[in-house]
Order: sequence, then structure tokens, then C-alpha cells
Amino acid sequence: MTLPTSTRAAVLVDHGAELELQNLPLPTEIEPGAALVRLVCSTLCGTDIEIWEGKMSFPGMLPMVLGHEMVGEVIAVGEGANDALGHPLEPGQRIGWSESVCGECYGCTVLREPVFCQKRGYGFMQRSDVPPYATAGLAEYAYVTPGAQKLILPDEVKDAWAAMAGCAAKTVLRGFDRAGGVRAGDTVVIQGSGALGVFATAVAKISGAGKVITVGGPDSRLEVAKKFGADHVVNISVGSDGIVQQVLELTGGAGANLVIDLAGAPSVGPEAIGMAAARGTFVVIGSTGPVGQPFALSGIMGKELTVVGSINGDVSDYFHAIEFFKAFADRYDWDELFSAPVGLSEASACITHMHDQSELKAVIDPRLP
Repeated sequence: MTLPTSTRAAVLVDHGAELELQNLPLPTEIEPGAALVRLVCSTLCGTDIEIWEGKMSFPGMLPMVLGHEMVGEVIAVGEGANDALGHPLEPGQRIGWSESVCGECYGCTVLREPVFCQKRGYGFMQRSDVPPYATAGLAEYAYVTPGAQKLILPDEVKDAWAAMAGCAAKTVLRGFDRAGGVRAGDTVVIQGSGALGVFATAVAKISGAGKVITVGGPDSRLEVAKKFGADHVVNISVGSDGIVQQVLELTGGAGANLVIDLAGAPSVGPEAIGMAAARGTFVVIGSTGPVGQPFALSGIMGKELTVVGSINGDVSDYFHAIEFFKAFADRYDWDELFSAPVGLSEASACITHMHDQSELKAVIDPRLP
């Protein structure tokens, strides 16, 4: 088989600008442990939107190919290429992959936490004008580096579900693990009604929560949250005081046993402290930005709250996300989370739609026109 030497890709050249369709070179040789894949599905994540907006930026990151939730068909492998479970990779297999890790640093070896790898690499952290050029999702082909955490995907997990598992779903599941899980009958508040918030709503209900309250907006997204297990919804249009008041009313003044931030708005901290129950837990996942509204530490002390940070997830969380979709494939209509697939030429429009909240989770199939 003659391998492709270039790939069409949607490239972000400037924050807030329309993506440019470019032809990028591909490596001429596949390194040991690496793979070349033909992308069949990429789902856009909130992080992609924040990068496009410029909220998440660092010097020298552009130009780049967005997309870090993706599924591809293996077309070539380097010597000794295996997935994270040690299964050999072969052409024709359907795989997903997570961030690359070195396996040698303090985070990898002492903490045994790949999320703290000092050389951790995402596809969207690869400039598109230097080798290996295309390692992310918004491209026809991608080079999967030797250190990338790869998984051979089971047939019963659909492409879009498996792509979402690569970031959004694994991030949510890790957050619940960091919180210590959900006790049967707990009241859980989900801050945020984007794809992560709606998925977290479903996870909370499936995990045995007695009452799930989803806080967010607009109303269209809150209606989706109801379909995925929300017993009550609170629209953020009522303001911070209104949010806390409504949650307390819905809980008989007790507050929530578990509050999970999947919104990242500056007000989530004070709101979470205000509506958490005594000895409740607040999990911070969505607050990637540097600025948030201040709140008194006495609020944490007075309720004896546990505050937990949780960042993204590693290949173990990715594996569990795939297993989650296998186990609960019929519990909810997961397809309702996703828009109809479109080609690379529509990627810019999808980003705009997710930015203005008119689309929940976009799906890109680079095989489409």
C-alpha cells in the first residue's frame, strides 16, 4: 500500500479567525511505536472553542490543527506499535488515542499520574508547520506518536461516543472518581449544561444520585439535561444569588452533597460554596481560566467542605469511558448529544455554533466533502 504523503487539515492560524484548509506534509517514515491513521470521526470539545477564542493560549502555539477527541482507522504502524493494554496494532483496526506521555518523569514514575507528565503532549499542542505536522483531529490523516496512549476500540461503541470518550467523557468520570463517587441517594449539582455538564448529569443519575440539579443555560440545553437525568434545572439567568437560593429551596435548605464545576464561569466558586451541604464536596474541573470571583475560606471551614481539583484524565480514565458507553449504551439516547457529521469545510461553522451555544457537540467526519 502506498502511504499518503500529505493530508488536508483545518488549521487555526489566528485566534478567532476562520480555520484555513491546508495541505500538510506527513512523516515519510513511521517511527517504532507510532501509527498513521485515517480519521473517521472527530468531536469538538469545549477546549477547542477556548483555544479558538484565545482564552487558552500560549506563545508559539499557532498555527495548529484543532481536535483532540478522535477515532481513526490504522493504515500503517511502526515496529512494536501496541495499544495501552499491550495489544499489537495492525492496519484496519479502529483506534482512539489520548495524550502522549514520556513514562520517565516524576509525574509518570513517582506520582504514577500520567496527567502530570512533564512532557505530556496533545495533538493540539503540535504546531502544524513543524514535524510531525498533523497529530490532531481536524485532518484527513493523523500521525499517532509513539508515546500517545492508544486504545483499540470495541465495535459496539459508536465512533462519536468513542471520540467523546477521549476527553469529555473521561474528564467527567475522573472528576467523579476524585470526588469519591456518588453515594446512593445523594443530591448532586452539576454546574454547566454543555456536553460535559449533560454527560455528568447522566453519570450522576446512573451512579445512584437521588436528586440531580443541573445549572446552566440556555433553556434548550437545560431541556437536553432533563432528558439525561436532571430532576431539576436552574437557569443561570437568575444570577448567582438566585441560583443558590433555588438550589437551597430544591433541597429543603440542606444543599447538595456533591457540586461539580463543569462550567468554568467566574462565579462558580462562590455559588458552589453557597449551595453545598455541610460536609459536602466541591469538584473543580471546568475552571481552566486564571480568574474567578473570590470567596471567603471561612465558607469552606464553616461547612467542613472538601474541595477537589480534577484535570482532564489519562488512558485509564479513557478506558473506563469506553467501558461506560459499552455498559450503558441503552440507558440514554447518547446520539442526542451530537450534531449530524459534517466535513472539514464546515469545521469553522461548527466552532462558531458551539461558541454561541447553538450546537452542543459538533461531529467532523473528514471523509465527507
